[in-house]
Amino acid sequence: MKKITYILILFFAMIMSSCEEDYLDAPTQSTMDESLIFSKHELAKGAIDGIKEVIGQTNSYRGRFLTHYGSNTDIEWNNSTSSNARGDLSRYINSPTNTDMNRSNVYWAMLYTGIERANICIRGLRNYGNPEPGTEMGQLLGEAITLRAIYYADLLKAHGDIVARFEPITSETIYLPKSNRDVIYKQLIADLEEAASLVAWPNETEATSTTEMVNKAFVKAFRARLCLMASGFSQRGNSIRRSTDPELAPEVLYPIALQECKDVIESNTVALESSFETLWRKNCEEVITAGGESLWEIPYSEGRGRHLFTYGVKHQIADQYTGQPRGGTFGPLPHVYYDFDAKDTRRDVTCVPYLWSKSNPAIQELDGVEIWYFGKWRYEWMTRYVTSTNDDGVNKIYMRYAEVLLMAAEIENELNGPTAAAPYLKEIRKRAFLPTDWSEKVDAYVDVLATKEAMFEAIVKEHGFELCGEMERKQALIRWNMLKSKMDEAKQKMDELRNLVGDYFDVPSTIYYGYLSDGETLDIYGLERGESDDKSADYDYQTTWISASKIDDEKINSIYTNNPDENQFWPIWQEFIDNSNGMLNNDPIE
Repeated sequence: MKKITYILILFFAMIMSSCEEDYLDAPTQSTMDESLIFSKHELAKGAIDGIKEVIGQTNSYRGRFLTHYGSNTDIEWNNSTSSNARGDLSRYINSPTNTDMNRSNVYWAMLYTGIERANICIRGLRNYGNPEPGTEMGQLLGEAITLRAIYYADLLKAHGDIVARFEPITSETIYLPKSNRDVIYKQLIADLEEAASLVAWPNETEATSTTEMVNKAFVKAFRARLCLMASGFSQRGNSIRRSTDPELAPEVLYPIALQECKDVIESNTVALESSFETLWRKNCEEVITAGGESLWEIPYSEGRGRHLFTYGVKHQIADQYTGQPRGGTFGPLPHVYYDFDAKDTRRDVTCVPYLWSKSNPAIQELDGVEIWYFGKWRYEWMTRYVTSTNDDGVNKIYMRYAEVLLMAAEIENELNGPTAAAPYLKEIRKRAFLPTDWSEKVDAYVDVLATKEAMFEAIVKEHGFELCGEMERKQALIRWNMLKSKMDEAKQKMDELRNLVGDYFDVPSTIYYGYLSDGETLDIYGLERGESDDKSADYDYQTTWISASKIDDEKINSIYTNNPDENQFWPIWQEFIDNSNGMLNNDPIE
């Protein structure tokens, strides 16, 4: 992420100087500064970079939000059953005094700082920048509006009802209560319509040549996602329901979302990568050229960001691939590998059964069936050797084109039926399977989905196979009103797997393994369904892979402690309640 000039750091420091009343009551100096900053493109551009600066703060996206939100679901969980602050949130134990979160510099404060900076930039650009569509200043205004919407969207999905601030703080608005989330949804949906009219398509201009910059394809796709969130189910007060606001009804928002998806698809400015593995290799290789599958990424410098650190395949010590021995905090649930079709190329990219040994050079070592790792992020795929003790610097892909296709399929199915949805689902599955398998795994599979119910069930499954590990599942399950029911289904699947019954009757209980000629890559027999022959004469090692003791009751029940449907949202952390002048609380808004 680009460095911000000293003058702009000073500008924001002055504007944000604890919101003291004597400053806020003296607008002349602020106006003079804004007229200077926002009438000149380079200075205004630096101010927009200042909105993004909060992303890399220690307890912002970097070390709290992206490293904690999204688990547990029916496909992803915290690999540890230990009782700690992050583990509590994974198990839906949502205390306002959670020790990871209840601190003054956590993401809540950082995102509202970013929102305030965006508000200042939006005001300044409107007043002094002449931000017309197709102009450099218009691009900057569209980016500021979109960044504000990103911060609000993440606060909404984490907390439900939050504080609405769409104007810079004044002495009268230092302290505000929560707003009904519907007010914010409507503002964001309107804002993103404007932003889409201002920003360019990917690679249409230099400003949209990388995935770290906001472009029209992302804004439209993001607006579609927000429409589905706003019109979907969620915990409201003591019940789970849709909004009663007629402007947020599915019949209003679904056509808007569908048109946004179609605009992106028909623009031909973005596309699925040639293979699933190519997509994730590019992410690990830090390729940020726009026009591929990644629509927008949360940008990090080399010394910030903890994505591989948190979600990557685990390395136990510094070795030939990384100077940072981390990864493996979260992983797929034990049954997910076996739920994939064996020919699905996404399976072996997503689900990794090994970690890297404590030797240097390291070799792959089998872990237990109860602990898997997300293979989308691998230090061994990086072109840069990570030396930081706790940051890897790899961008988080915030949204990608595959999600646009899934949303289009879901909405078409709801509005126009399974035949209208089929082409989008087929496009996703064509990338997942080799062309030789398309007849069976794409055409035959999709063509038999003759009812809305059957198509929707297939889309829900496909969403899990495509997005496993990306921490998008929780919010989707919430809006589908399927969070607890799907997690209970996952518990049943784990019970069947450990007993090798039901859908898992043909999973082998014993694994035989050795190493390929490179000396570090595992050669495994017994991981695939039906591989049950005795191969002890052909392999150097064997191990009991599946047993009731490996997936015990404690492990299965660690998927949640408190009812997920009654704890869909995190509370506002006590630090912010205590310092809100009595304006904030965790009482529900009906």
